[in-house]
Amino acid sequence: MGQTIALDAMGGDHGPVVIIPAALNALKKHSELKLILVGDQAQLIAALQQQGGDVGERLMIQHASEQVAMDESPSLALRGKKDSSMRVAINLVKEGVASACVSAGNTGALMATARFVLKTLPGVDRPAIISTLPTMKGHTHMLDLGANVDSSAEHLFQFALMGSVLTSAVDNIERPTVGLLNIGTEEMKGNERVKEAAQLLQASNINYVGFVEGDDIFKGTVDVVVCDGFVGNVALKTCEGVAKMISHKMKEEFMRSPLTKLAAVCAKPVLNALRAKIDPRNYNGASFVGLNGIVVKSHGGADELSFETAIREAITEVKKDVPHLIGNQLESLLTERRAS
Repeated sequence: MGQTIALDAMGGDHGPVVIIPAALNALKKHSELKLILVGDQAQLIAALQQQGGDVGERLMIQHASEQVAMDESPSLALRGKKDSSMRVAINLVKEGVASACVSAGNTGALMATARFVLKTLPGVDRPAIISTLPTMKGHTHMLDLGANVDSSAEHLFQFALMGSVLTSAVDNIERPTVGLLNIGTEEMKGNERVKEAAQLLQASNINYVGFVEGDDIFKGTVDVVVCDGFVGNVALKTCEGVAKMISHKMKEEFMRSPLTKLAAVCAKPVLNALRAKIDPRNYNGASFVGLNGIVVKSHGGADELSFETAIREAITEVKKDVPHLIGNQLESLLTERRAS
Protein backbone atom coordinates (compact mmCIF):
# COMPACT_ATOMS: atom_id res chain seq x y z
CA MET A 1 0.00 0.00 0.00
CA GLY A 2 2.81 2.44 0.87
CA GLN A 3 1.88 6.08 0.45
CA THR A 4 -1.52 5.56 -1.14
CA ILE A 5 -3.90 8.40 -0.35
CA ALA A 6 -7.60 8.61 -1.22
CA LEU A 7 -8.82 12.05 -2.29
CA ASP A 8 -12.45 13.06 -1.99
CA ALA A 9 -12.35 14.61 -5.45
CA MET A 10 -15.91 15.96 -5.35
CA GLY A 11 -15.64 17.73 -1.99
CA GLY A 12 -15.15 21.41 -1.25
CA ASP A 13 -16.29 24.53 -3.05
CA HIS A 14 -14.43 23.73 -6.27
CA GLY A 15 -14.22 19.92 -6.52
CA PRO A 16 -12.16 18.38 -9.38
CA VAL A 17 -11.21 21.79 -10.83
CA VAL A 18 -8.84 22.32 -7.88
CA ILE A 19 -8.23 18.81 -6.59
CA ILE A 20 -6.98 17.24 -9.82
CA PRO A 21 -4.28 19.85 -10.54
CA ALA A 22 -3.19 19.60 -6.89
CA ALA A 23 -3.02 15.83 -7.20
CA LEU A 24 -0.92 15.99 -10.37
CA ASN A 25 1.49 18.46 -8.75
CA ALA A 26 1.83 16.25 -5.66
CA LEU A 27 2.61 13.20 -7.81
CA LYS A 28 5.42 15.10 -9.55
CA LYS A 29 7.03 16.04 -6.22
CA HIS A 30 6.63 12.72 -4.38
CA SER A 31 7.89 9.75 -6.37
CA GLU A 32 6.56 7.11 -3.95
CA LEU A 33 3.08 8.61 -3.78
CA LYS A 34 -0.03 6.97 -5.23
CA LEU A 35 -3.39 8.72 -5.31
CA ILE A 36 -6.95 7.48 -5.68
CA LEU A 37 -9.42 10.06 -6.97
CA VAL A 38 -12.85 9.26 -5.54
CA GLY A 39 -15.93 10.61 -7.27
CA ASP A 40 -17.99 10.52 -10.45
CA GLN A 41 -15.81 8.59 -12.89
CA ALA A 42 -16.98 10.36 -16.05
CA GLN A 43 -16.41 13.82 -14.56
CA LEU A 44 -13.01 12.88 -13.19
CA ILE A 45 -11.77 11.40 -16.47
CA ALA A 46 -12.92 14.51 -18.36
CA ALA A 47 -11.26 16.81 -15.81
CA LEU A 48 -8.05 14.77 -15.95
CA GLN A 49 -7.91 15.04 -19.73
CA GLN A 50 -8.37 18.83 -19.52
CA GLN A 51 -5.36 18.99 -17.21
CA GLY A 52 -3.23 16.74 -19.41
CA GLY A 53 -3.32 13.88 -16.91
CA ASP A 54 -4.36 10.27 -17.25
CA VAL A 55 -5.20 7.26 -15.13
CA GLY A 56 -2.21 5.02 -14.44
CA GLU A 57 -0.39 3.00 -11.82
CA ARG A 58 0.07 6.04 -9.56
CA LEU A 59 -3.23 7.79 -10.24
CA MET A 60 -6.41 5.74 -10.01
CA ILE A 61 -10.13 6.48 -9.96
CA GLN A 62 -12.69 4.94 -7.60
CA HIS A 63 -16.23 5.67 -8.73
CA ALA A 64 -18.72 7.14 -6.25
CA SER A 65 -22.22 8.04 -7.39
CA GLU A 66 -23.03 10.65 -4.74
CA GLN A 67 -21.46 13.72 -3.12
CA VAL A 68 -22.02 15.54 0.16
CA ALA A 69 -23.03 19.20 -0.10
CA MET A 70 -21.14 21.76 1.98
CA ASP A 71 -24.31 22.73 3.87
CA GLU A 72 -25.68 19.22 4.28
CA SER A 73 -26.62 17.84 7.69
CA PRO A 74 -23.86 15.49 8.96
CA SER A 75 -26.44 12.96 10.18
CA LEU A 76 -28.27 12.94 6.85
CA ALA A 77 -24.99 12.61 4.94
CA LEU A 78 -23.96 9.69 7.15
CA ARG A 79 -27.25 7.82 6.89
CA GLY A 80 -28.40 8.73 3.41
CA LYS A 81 -25.29 8.92 1.24
CA LYS A 82 -23.37 5.69 1.66
CA ASP A 83 -21.92 5.97 -1.84
CA SER A 84 -20.72 9.55 -1.50
CA SER A 85 -17.17 10.38 -2.56
CA MET A 86 -16.45 11.26 1.08
CA ARG A 87 -17.75 7.94 2.45
CA VAL A 88 -16.06 5.84 -0.22
CA ALA A 89 -12.70 7.59 0.34
CA ILE A 90 -12.89 6.88 4.08
CA ASN A 91 -13.96 3.29 3.37
CA LEU A 92 -10.75 2.84 1.37
CA VAL A 93 -8.78 3.71 4.50
CA LYS A 94 -10.86 1.31 6.59
CA GLU A 95 -10.29 -1.48 4.04
CA GLY A 96 -6.53 -0.87 3.95
CA VAL A 97 -6.57 0.12 0.27
CA ALA A 98 -5.45 3.65 1.18
CA SER A 99 -3.29 4.88 4.07
CA ALA A 100 -5.09 8.21 4.43
CA CYS A 101 -8.01 10.27 3.19
CA VAL A 102 -7.95 13.97 2.27
CA SER A 103 -11.18 15.90 1.82
CA ALA A 104 -12.20 19.55 1.43
CA GLY A 105 -15.80 18.63 2.09
CA ASN A 106 -18.31 19.41 4.82
CA THR A 107 -16.38 19.30 8.13
CA GLY A 108 -19.25 17.98 10.24
CA ALA A 109 -20.11 15.25 7.76
CA LEU A 110 -16.45 14.30 7.37
CA MET A 111 -15.96 13.96 11.14
CA ALA A 112 -19.21 12.04 11.62
CA THR A 113 -18.44 9.66 8.75
CA ALA A 114 -14.80 9.16 9.73
CA ARG A 115 -15.73 8.43 13.33
CA PHE A 116 -18.46 5.98 12.28
CA VAL A 117 -16.33 4.12 9.74
CA LEU A 118 -12.87 4.19 11.32
CA LYS A 119 -13.84 4.32 15.02
CA THR A 120 -11.68 5.94 17.67
CA LEU A 121 -8.45 4.55 19.06
CA PRO A 122 -8.72 2.66 22.38
CA GLY A 123 -8.68 5.22 25.19
CA VAL A 124 -9.91 8.12 23.04
CA ASP A 125 -13.32 9.46 24.03
CA ARG A 126 -13.54 12.04 21.24
CA PRO A 127 -11.43 12.80 18.14
CA ALA A 128 -10.11 16.35 17.82
CA ILE A 129 -9.18 18.68 14.97
CA ILE A 130 -5.57 19.88 14.99
CA SER A 131 -3.89 22.28 12.59
CA THR A 132 -0.66 24.22 12.16
CA LEU A 133 -0.56 27.98 12.69
CA PRO A 134 2.30 30.39 11.86
CA THR A 135 4.09 32.06 14.78
CA MET A 136 6.92 34.51 15.42
CA LYS A 137 9.20 31.51 15.94
CA GLY A 138 7.97 29.29 13.12
CA HIS A 139 4.70 27.49 13.79
CA THR A 140 2.61 25.83 16.47
CA HIS A 141 -0.06 23.13 16.53
CA MET A 142 -3.46 23.91 18.02
CA LEU A 143 -6.37 21.66 18.99
CA ASP A 144 -9.32 21.26 19.28
CA LEU A 145 -10.47 23.56 16.49
CA GLY A 146 -14.14 22.70 16.46
CA ALA A 147 -14.88 19.00 16.72
CA ASN A 148 -15.97 19.20 20.37
CA VAL A 149 -17.77 22.26 21.71
CA ASP A 150 -18.12 21.04 25.31
CA SER A 151 -14.98 19.21 26.44
CA SER A 152 -14.28 17.80 29.90
CA ALA A 153 -10.93 17.97 31.69
CA GLU A 154 -10.25 14.39 30.62
CA HIS A 155 -10.95 15.30 27.00
CA LEU A 156 -8.53 18.23 27.21
CA PHE A 157 -5.92 15.89 28.66
CA GLN A 158 -6.41 13.46 25.76
CA PHE A 159 -6.17 16.34 23.26
CA ALA A 160 -2.87 17.35 24.83
CA LEU A 161 -1.48 13.84 24.57
CA MET A 162 -2.57 13.42 20.93
CA GLY A 163 -1.30 16.87 19.97
CA SER A 164 2.03 16.19 21.63
CA VAL A 165 2.48 12.87 19.81
CA LEU A 166 1.55 14.31 16.40
CA THR A 167 3.80 17.35 16.84
CA SER A 168 6.70 15.17 17.96
CA ALA A 169 6.27 13.01 14.86
CA VAL A 170 5.79 15.64 12.15
CA ASP A 171 8.19 18.26 13.55
CA ASN A 172 10.82 15.82 14.89
CA ILE A 173 10.68 17.31 18.39
CA GLU A 174 11.45 14.80 21.12
CA ARG A 175 9.28 16.42 23.83
CA PRO A 176 7.08 19.22 22.46
CA THR A 177 6.03 21.88 24.95
CA VAL A 178 2.30 21.93 25.67
CA GLY A 179 0.18 24.79 27.03
CA LEU A 180 -3.50 25.05 28.01
CA LEU A 181 -5.25 28.07 26.51
CA ASN A 182 -6.68 30.18 29.32
CA ILE A 183 -7.67 33.74 30.25
CA GLY A 184 -4.48 34.16 32.27
CA THR A 185 -1.30 32.33 33.18
CA GLU A 186 -1.91 32.36 36.94
CA GLU A 187 -3.01 29.08 38.54
CA MET A 188 -6.24 30.57 39.94
CA LYS A 189 -7.44 31.76 36.50
CA GLY A 190 -9.91 29.88 34.30
CA ASN A 191 -12.89 27.58 34.76
CA GLU A 192 -12.88 24.33 36.74
CA ARG A 193 -12.42 22.14 33.66
CA VAL A 194 -9.25 23.93 32.63
CA LYS A 195 -7.89 23.83 36.19
CA GLU A 196 -8.62 20.12 36.48
CA ALA A 197 -7.03 19.44 33.08
CA ALA A 198 -3.92 21.31 34.26
CA GLN A 199 -3.67 18.98 37.27
CA LEU A 200 -3.94 15.91 35.03
CA LEU A 201 -1.21 17.25 32.75
CA GLN A 202 1.08 18.14 35.62
CA ALA A 203 0.83 14.56 36.88
CA SER A 204 1.68 13.09 33.45
CA ASN A 205 4.90 12.71 31.46
CA ILE A 206 3.67 15.24 28.88
CA ASN A 207 5.95 18.29 28.65
CA TYR A 208 3.27 20.61 30.05
CA VAL A 209 4.50 24.16 30.76
CA GLY A 210 1.30 25.71 32.11
CA PHE A 211 -1.45 28.07 30.98
CA VAL A 212 -1.01 30.24 27.88
CA GLU A 213 -3.07 33.21 26.71
CA GLY A 214 -4.42 34.10 23.29
CA ASP A 215 -1.42 36.21 22.31
CA ASP A 216 0.90 33.27 23.09
CA ILE A 217 -0.52 31.38 20.10
CA PHE A 218 1.33 33.58 17.61
CA LYS A 219 4.27 34.34 19.84
CA GLY A 220 5.18 30.66 19.54
CA THR A 221 5.36 30.27 23.32
CA VAL A 222 4.62 26.52 23.09
CA ASP A 223 4.68 23.82 20.42
CA VAL A 224 1.12 22.69 21.18
CA VAL A 225 -1.83 24.84 22.27
CA VAL A 226 -4.73 22.88 23.80
CA CYS A 227 -8.29 24.15 24.17
CA ASP A 228 -11.96 23.26 23.95
CA GLY A 229 -13.31 23.07 20.40
CA PHE A 230 -15.68 26.00 20.92
CA VAL A 231 -12.85 28.25 22.08
CA GLY A 232 -10.45 26.93 19.44
CA ASN A 233 -12.80 27.52 16.53
CA VAL A 234 -13.64 31.05 17.67
CA ALA A 235 -9.92 31.81 18.10
CA LEU A 236 -9.09 30.41 14.66
CA LYS A 237 -11.85 32.31 12.85
CA THR A 238 -10.93 35.50 14.71
CA CYS A 239 -7.31 35.15 13.59
CA GLU A 240 -8.41 34.60 10.00
CA GLY A 241 -10.59 37.70 10.17
CA VAL A 242 -7.80 39.85 11.61
CA ALA A 243 -5.42 38.69 8.86
CA LYS A 244 -7.94 39.64 6.17
CA MET A 245 -8.61 43.00 7.82
CA ILE A 246 -4.89 43.85 7.98
CA SER A 247 -4.43 42.89 4.33
CA HIS A 248 -7.43 45.01 3.33
CA LYS A 249 -6.25 48.05 5.31
CA MET A 250 -2.72 47.82 3.90
CA LYS A 251 -4.09 47.82 0.35
CA GLU A 252 -6.27 50.81 1.17
CA GLU A 253 -3.34 52.78 2.55
CA PHE A 254 -0.98 51.91 -0.31
CA MET A 255 -3.58 53.02 -2.86
CA ARG A 256 -4.42 56.28 -1.05
CA SER A 257 -2.16 58.61 -3.08
CA PRO A 258 0.57 58.59 -5.76
CA LEU A 259 3.18 58.76 -2.98
CA THR A 260 1.81 55.73 -1.14
CA LYS A 261 1.58 53.84 -4.45
CA LEU A 262 5.28 54.53 -4.97
CA ALA A 263 5.93 53.32 -1.43
CA ALA A 264 4.04 50.12 -2.27
CA VAL A 265 6.35 49.48 -5.25
CA CYS A 266 9.42 49.96 -3.04
CA ALA A 267 7.97 47.71 -0.33
CA LYS A 268 6.85 44.97 -2.71
CA PRO A 269 9.80 42.58 -2.11
CA VAL A 270 9.29 42.80 1.67
CA LEU A 271 5.54 42.40 1.36
CA ASN A 272 5.93 39.37 -0.90
CA ALA A 273 8.31 37.76 1.57
CA LEU A 274 5.91 38.44 4.42
CA ARG A 275 2.98 37.08 2.45
CA ALA A 276 4.86 33.85 1.75
CA LYS A 277 5.65 33.34 5.44
CA ILE A 278 2.10 33.83 6.68
CA ASP A 279 0.18 32.60 3.62
CA PRO A 280 -2.61 30.38 5.03
CA ARG A 281 -2.35 28.17 1.96
CA ASN A 282 0.99 26.92 3.31
CA TYR A 283 -0.72 25.81 6.54
CA ASN A 284 -3.80 24.14 5.06
CA GLY A 285 -4.69 20.66 6.23
CA ALA A 286 -6.26 19.98 9.63
CA SER A 287 -5.91 16.45 10.99
CA PHE A 288 -8.62 14.46 12.76
CA VAL A 289 -6.55 12.94 15.56
CA GLY A 290 -7.80 10.08 17.72
CA LEU A 291 -9.24 8.04 14.86
CA ASN A 292 -8.08 4.57 13.89
CA GLY A 293 -6.82 5.98 10.59
CA ILE A 294 -5.58 9.21 8.99
CA VAL A 295 -8.09 11.80 7.80
CA VAL A 296 -6.96 15.30 6.77
CA LYS A 297 -9.48 18.10 6.28
CA SER A 298 -8.65 20.76 3.71
CA HIS A 299 -10.30 24.18 3.78
CA GLY A 300 -13.47 24.07 1.70
CA GLY A 301 -12.40 27.03 -0.44
CA ALA A 302 -8.87 25.70 -0.98
CA ASP A 303 -7.06 26.47 -4.22
CA GLU A 304 -4.51 24.15 -5.88
CA LEU A 305 -1.63 25.13 -3.59
CA SER A 306 -3.77 24.81 -0.46
CA PHE A 307 -5.04 21.35 -1.35
CA GLU A 308 -1.54 20.21 -2.26
CA THR A 309 -0.44 21.32 1.22
CA ALA A 310 -3.18 19.13 2.73
CA ILE A 311 -1.93 16.17 0.68
CA ARG A 312 1.58 16.84 1.96
CA GLU A 313 0.30 16.77 5.55
CA ALA A 314 -1.28 13.37 4.89
CA ILE A 315 1.98 12.08 3.39
CA THR A 316 3.91 13.10 6.51
CA GLU A 317 1.41 11.44 8.85
CA VAL A 318 1.48 8.25 6.80
CA LYS A 319 5.28 8.15 6.89
CA LYS A 320 5.28 8.67 10.66
CA ASP A 321 2.31 6.34 11.24
CA VAL A 322 0.76 8.87 13.61
CA PRO A 323 -2.32 6.83 14.68
CA HIS A 324 -0.04 3.98 15.75
CA LEU A 325 2.14 6.35 17.77
CA ILE A 326 -0.90 7.88 19.49
CA GLY A 327 -2.30 4.41 20.17
CA ASN A 328 0.93 3.32 21.83
CA GLN A 329 1.03 6.42 24.04
CA LEU A 330 -2.59 5.93 25.08
CA GLU A 331 -2.00 2.25 25.83
CA SER A 332 0.93 3.17 28.08
CA LEU A 333 -1.22 5.77 29.82
CA LEU A 334 -4.06 3.31 30.42
CA THR A 335 -1.60 0.73 31.76
CA GLU A 336 -0.18 3.29 34.20
CA ARG A 337 -3.65 4.28 35.39
CA ARG A 338 -4.71 0.66 35.95
CA ALA A 339 -1.53 0.04 37.94
CA SER A 340 -1.99 3.13 40.17
